[in-house]
Amino acid sequence: MVKEFWINLPTKDIGKTRTFFKAIGFTENSQFSENPTMASFFVGDKNVVVNFFPETLFKSFSGNEIADTTKGTEALFSIDAQSPSEVDELAKKAVAAGAVLYANPGEKDGWMYGCGFSDHDGHRWNVLFMDFSKMPQQ
Repeated sequence: MVKEFWINLPTKDIGKTRTFFKAIGFTENSQFSENPTMASFFVGDKNVVVNFFPETLFKSFSGNEIADTTKGTEALFSIDAQSPSEVDELAKKAVAAGAVLYANPGEKDGWMYGCGFSDHDGHRWNVLFMDFSKMPQQ
């Protein structure tokens, strides 16, 4: 039985990663806050763990090349928002911390509101509010 789930990502700069994700509101895992080879954060109410490792270390245990995020999307990490204003607020925080918006905040299909940004390593993040009361029924 799976007890926990972690996301592990490579980074070019642990310091920038710590600064960026603290600035957008992720909770730093204090167990690793001083570790020079790892940055770790808790995300959301369920405390999903997102770990970042320097690219060379990440490559040593992933057994594969690091994805070139300038040429393709390795994954899309989605963050739940409780309102459109929360989407807007996180988009502003992300840009202020150095992210690039690839999708401006806006409505989609009449029941979703979201945005998308890339962090300094090119990892893509999606922030989404879904109003299920307006979701089309099939």
